[in-house]
Amino acid sequence: MRVYRLNEVEGGKTVAFVDIETDDGIIIKGFRLVNGQNGLFLASPDEKGKDGNYYETVIVPPQLKQKFEKLAIEEYQK
Repeated sequence: MRVYRLNEVEGGKTVAFVDIETDDGIIIKGFRLVNGQNGLFLASPDEKGKDGNYYETVIVPPQLKQKFEKLAIEEYQK
């Protein structure tokens, strides 16, 4: 697994947009690295519904998401 792309941004809680490539070569685009109250965390790709709420478009099992998050934070802090 690796960070396929990381684009840093300024001006808000989102500090970077991240794409992750799995060991099988699948690229998942649209993660956001967010600076929250308890530090950095990885938010899953989402989109705004007609009701104004945001819904995840990629559901990642918790253990795998932790791996993604660790990779993204390490890459961001380089």
